[in-house]
Amino acid sequence: MSAYQKEYQWAEQQPESFWEHQASKIDWFEAPKTILAKDDNGIDRWYPDGVMNTSWLALDYHCEQGRGDNTALIYDSPVTGTKQSYSYQEMRDKVAKIAGMLAAQGVVKGDRVIIYMPMIPEAAMAMLACARLGAIHSVVFGGFAPNELAVRIEDAEPKVIMTASCGIEINKVLPYKPLVDQAIMDSRWKPEKSVCLAKTSMCC
Repeated sequence: MSAYQKEYQWAEQQPESFWEHQASKIDWFEAPKTILAKDDNGIDRWYPDGVMNTSWLALDYHCEQGRGDNTALIYDSPVTGTKQSYSYQEMRDKVAKIAGMLAAQGVVKGDRVIIYMPMIPEAAMAMLACARLGAIHSVVFGGFAPNELAVRIEDAEPKVIMTASCGIEINKVLPYKPLVDQAIMDSRWKPEKSVCLAKTSMCC
C-alpha cells in the first residue's frame, strides 16, 4: 500500500484522528481541544475552539522562520508586461499597512469588505489584510457592470468597498471607480466607505 493510500484510508476510517494529526502541524494562536463538533443546526464544525489567522500563517510565520527574504508572490502580467516579485517581509509590511487603513475606516472582525479590483498584487494584499483583521472579503470580478456589482453589494452588505482607479482588459482601459460609484448609487445598501487605489501607471 502506497503512502498516499495509507493516508487516505486513515482519513476515511478515522477522520478525527487524522485531522487532529494535521492540526498539530499548524502554528495556532490557541490550539483546538475539540477536533469535530456539531453546531446548533447539526452541521459539522472542525476545530471549533481553535484560534488561528490565515494572514499571519501565510506571511508572518515565514518571516519568523527565517524566510522573510524568500519570494512570496510573483506578479507577471501579460497585459501590461509588468513583472515584479515580493518577499514575505515585503508582503507582510504592505498587508499590515492595508489592514491598518481598513481598521482606521472602522473595519473589525466579522465585517464584510468587497474587493473589486483588477488582477494586481494589491488585490491579494487586500484579501490578506481582511483576513488579518478577521473581516470577511468578497472578491467581485472586475469585469462586472454596475448593476451586477450592485446586486453583490446588497447581498454582502459590506462596510467598505476596495477598488482601483482602473484596470486593463486586453487593450481596453476599464474605469473601475466610476463603475463602483454607479453601483453604490443603484444599490439599496450603502457602504460606509469606498477606498480607491490609484493605478495610473497601469492604465496609461
